[in-house]
Amino acid sequence: MPPSADRPNTPLLDTIASPADLKGLSNRQLRQIADELRQETISAVSETGGHLGAGLGVVELTVALHAVFDTPRDRLIWDVSHQSYPHKILTGRRDRIRTLRMKDGLSGFTKRSESAYDPFGAAHSSTSISAALGFTMARDLGGAPDPALGDAIAVIGDGSMSAGMAFEAMNNAGHLKKRMFVILNDNEMSIAPPTGALSSYLSRLYTEAPFHDLKAAAKSAVGFLPPPFQEGAKRAKHMLKHMAMGGTLFEELGFSYLGPIDGHDMEALMSVLRTVHARATGPMLIHVITKKGKGYAPAEGAADRGHATAKFDMVTGKQAKAPSNAPSYTKVFANALIDEGLRDDKIVAVTAAMPDGTGLNLFAERFPKRCFDVGIAEQHGVTFCAGLAAGGMKPFCTLYSTFLQRGYDQVVHDVAIQRLPVRFAIDRAGLVGADGATHAGSFDVAFLANLPGFVVMAAADEAELVHMVATAAAHDDGPIAFRFPRGEGVGVDMPERGTPLEIGKGRMIQTGARVAILSFGTRLAEVMEASEALTARGITPTVADARFAKPLDRDLILQLARDHEALITIEEGAIGGFGSHVAQLLADEGVFDHGLKFRSMVLPDVFIDQSSPADMYATAGMNAADIEHKVLSTLGVAQMGAKRA
Repeated sequence: MPPSADRPNTPLLDTIASPADLKGLSNRQLRQIADELRQETISAVSETGGHLGAGLGVVELTVALHAVFDTPRDRLIWDVSHQSYPHKILTGRRDRIRTLRMKDGLSGFTKRSESAYDPFGAAHSSTSISAALGFTMARDLGGAPDPALGDAIAVIGDGSMSAGMAFEAMNNAGHLKKRMFVILNDNEMSIAPPTGALSSYLSRLYTEAPFHDLKAAAKSAVGFLPPPFQEGAKRAKHMLKHMAMGGTLFEELGFSYLGPIDGHDMEALMSVLRTVHARATGPMLIHVITKKGKGYAPAEGAADRGHATAKFDMVTGKQAKAPSNAPSYTKVFANALIDEGLRDDKIVAVTAAMPDGTGLNLFAERFPKRCFDVGIAEQHGVTFCAGLAAGGMKPFCTLYSTFLQRGYDQVVHDVAIQRLPVRFAIDRAGLVGADGATHAGSFDVAFLANLPGFVVMAAADEAELVHMVATAAAHDDGPIAFRFPRGEGVGVDMPERGTPLEIGKGRMIQTGARVAILSFGTRLAEVMEASEALTARGITPTVADARFAKPLDRDLILQLARDHEALITIEEGAIGGFGSHVAQLLADEGVFDHGLKFRSMVLPDVFIDQSSPADMYATAGMNAADIEHKVLSTLGVAQMGAKRA
């Protein structure tokens, strides 16, 4: 790594090309590696932006795990893997670490196609124990990938442990009794403070029990003692367990429990990890206490411990965020929901560990008893809303599109089949930028609009979002959903308050000739930009905002088809969504029998890697220039200049 005046001095880290180079280093040298790794992580994220706090909390743990285990043969799975930046630096990717979350750069999460040291992608939480058990059983059943299978180690945050899937996996692993390791990275801090009984239980474990050194750890797990000592130790096992260990819940699931251990004490970490690596025969849970944002004062002092940051000044921690020209969609939603809540005390809001990201922190400040953070538990959150609705309340189930996917079975069975009026507020719709494919909101229109009785809306701008919040609040006849993107609105005039829309009715934006563009969602701004360019060419398209993917505005669509030679739909979603429903209507009505030219602009049938949202939409072929080209090619109008792909 070439020296640089504005980069930290990392002489020992500079000698580490792969985890194998950590073998044989003393604990003191590993401590120095950790200190230098922390500075390198801070330096890199100051240039790229990204998830800072989680990685800083696991620096010592990352070094210790790679020093003790034999990665990549031993499968190390990070959950959630936004804590993997230090891991990436140690595993041959330091030269690219300043491309994090950028176009053609390193992913902000672990990614199988990126490195053999990333055995499993985990950009959504609570999957690591299931995957680790899968690797373990594949090894025992003769699976032979390259590299060969060794141990499996899941590093799972305490927030991730709030999801049922983690306990489903532990229950299964405890039954199978195979050697595997779960490191519970307990920092009392996921994105928001973790909620629920499990969080309280973990708090009791480390307030009531001592931090363990090697001797305490060895005493606490009888199977680690030499055989002559085991019999006597067994007689004292229960006394020891309740005196020095608090892991009863995990032991009932079939895991041997060790901890809590200070996750920033390299001596303690190395002692315990070496011991369990040498002697474990069944499933082990090692409870490690860490501090999110550790070692960087601006992160330690931030409310979210530096969870996700823009680029920042390393000295001050001040983030370089561009001034906002318009309110964010999330803030507009939050204020509109508060406004509705002031008028209707039956309105409640539910989120799954994302109160700040969804804007519900603002609703919670105003109505603390009517706002619920259920933890990373979208399945429970959806059915909890179903129960609230059945009980006469008006729940807004407020989730990112990508996380709503995790509750789909409950959306179908507990909400849709029972026609319960749950309101789904779907944030981060469409392509979201630096988090890439794992966080894109590509599929919600397709998987909701095919459900009987569902109303599905998309806001074209921030004013429309206010009206859709009011529409959802007033809608008691079955489930209703509205989607909106990440980022700023387009700067339209805002209404004083929302007005409920007529269900299933779109709106005309402008009247033209030959071609009609029917937009669903926030591509409308790009459509209007394309329309200006087309008008300059002598082709003024008719433009309409569908507002609803279900029920469709049948009269509007058939009118557009009847009055134009071509109809183009556009949406920020995958195939199978709005455009597919329009095509079905046109086919059922026999419109295609009379020569209508129909095109549907949707996200391409690939997972688009991270970049800026504008660049991702360029890749998808859905920006203004692409819309202009689509109109011209559909009408058969020759274009001057370079051909487009």
